[in-house]
Amino acid sequence: MRTSDGVELRVVELGGRGQPLLLLHGLMGRATTWWPVARRLAAHGRVVGLDARGHGRSQARGPWTTQRLAADVTELLDGLGPSVVIGHSMGALHGLVAAAERPELVRALVVEDMGVDFVGHSAAEARAWFGALPPRWPALAAVREAFADYGDYMIECVEERADGWALLADVAHATEIAAEWAEQAWWDVLPLVSCPTLLIEAQKSVAPPGQMVRMAKLLPDARHVLIPDSSHLVHRSAPDAHRAAVEAFLAELAHTSRS
Repeated sequence: MRTSDGVELRVVELGGRGQPLLLLHGLMGRATTWWPVARRLAAHGRVVGLDARGHGRSQARGPWTTQRLAADVTELLDGLGPSVVIGHSMGALHGLVAAAERPELVRALVVEDMGVDFVGHSAAEARAWFGALPPRWPALAAVREAFADYGDYMIECVEERADGWALLADVAHATEIAAEWAEQAWWDVLPLVSCPTLLIEAQKSVAPPGQMVRMAKLLPDARHVLIPDSSHLVHRSAPDAHRAAVEAFLAELAHTSRS
């Protein structure tokens, strides 16, 4: 798709038919990392993934703000029609903002392990963390080791180049995205999200303690689930529990729409 500011974004058809389910990945990810989840969700509708700008095979051109990346989501939804939006981390924040600004386009929302307020964490911290990443790795094993618990996920987000393995997402762009989170909170969008919302929190969450519970209280129609023995990538670290939570939510939506 081509955005209103002229950026080419990669949209991936992941399977299924019927109501659209839009999957939004996290920072430095890509749409195809959702494949294990998409394979199961195909029974519930047409599953579509978006490579956020600067990620995967989408064009890398700013601005790198939450507002702009959320606008990319709403522009895709304008074409898809009202959809269930399922986001992880960065993608979950974009889903929240999209649901607040264009409620007619988001039938329901799943927020996987993301807060709306990281103010107090300095932008310098984000720049230092990303700045410590090497520009290239000599082998996939080195990528896996560098990202520890997220290694199996991150080896899907690199490509081989002449001088080694490189992230598809430019570290400088990812740094700018994360740096904004340290400077701006998004509490004000929560009361504007009118659709049913499921918040899935990891036991080892990146969100500040208690924040996702508070978010659930501020959202008009929300339920919160804490997944035991899970890390930030809940759909990878606890796939069965993640599947059960999401499918129960979708079943609830289907029941409500029939009644």
